[in-house]
Amino acid sequence: MPAVDPIPAVSVVVPCYNGGRFIDQLLESLARQTLQDFELIIVDDGSRDDTRAKLATLDKSIQVILQDNQGPGAARNTGIARARAPIVLALDCDDTLDPTFLQETVSLMQSSPADVGFIFTHERMTGLREGTAPRYFKLFDQLFINRVPSCVMFRKKAWSGVGGYDPAMREGYEDWEFTIALAMAGYRALVIPRPLFTYRVSNDGLLLRLSSRMHAELWRRIRIKHRSIYRLPALVRLWWTTRHIPGELHLTRAINLLVMAALLPDAWFSALIHRVRAFKMARTRRPAQLA
Repeated sequence: MPAVDPIPAVSVVVPCYNGGRFIDQLLESLARQTLQDFELIIVDDGSRDDTRAKLATLDKSIQVILQDNQGPGAARNTGIARARAPIVLALDCDDTLDPTFLQETVSLMQSSPADVGFIFTHERMTGLREGTAPRYFKLFDQLFINRVPSCVMFRKKAWSGVGGYDPAMREGYEDWEFTIALAMAGYRALVIPRPLFTYRVSNDGLLLRLSSRMHAELWRRIRIKHRSIYRLPALVRLWWTTRHIPGELHLTRAINLLVMAALLPDAWFSALIHRVRAFKMARTRRPAQLA
């Protein structure tokens, strides 16, 4: 009888589009993990550069899946469907993990009750923006501003229960919508309040290159998909019942965002959001980048 590989504690799923130049640092980051009981699945989402040639050189223990370009949500779903572990980590190819990331997050997930569906940490930023950023989950705030990183760990059962990432959101925000879907399905989030992963901020990343410039349309898709919670009475009830939970968003600011989204042309509203994000990044750039 052929040997059967044991089920790993966690499956690390990495969507990759034209990201071959980041693979070595990703693998170095994973090689330093204090928990090595994981499988790595990389999904090449129709790369048009030399990424596929790079992936062809990887060790055979790494699962590499090739598909035509379908967007980040579909790429994640493809990899997660192949995952053998009951716990999955979604990790972008240009991000890296601190050595204890998997040890701490997997241990926390394994010891948590079943209604804890996802776990994340604070993040460290590099590239266009430097420093650390606290991350948190409060559903009322999350309906308006995404405060959960794309690097998130979740139960595969929870992913399946909400239908996975939305493949229709090819232009981004699929990770934002996914966390809302998890919360709407009754799953709780836990956060480790230390920056245990590094997020690369760049102009060629999907957020600045496309998502911010399409913010109005993408956020509208989220509001339509979860229209029941975005109705004003539901929003007011949610704000009232969660007002004791620390967060950033006041009810008046949330209503103002909805009003702007309704009254401003999409191009104006998206340009405003993009400008605010660019301004925040400019404030935290290193001096050499501003020269």
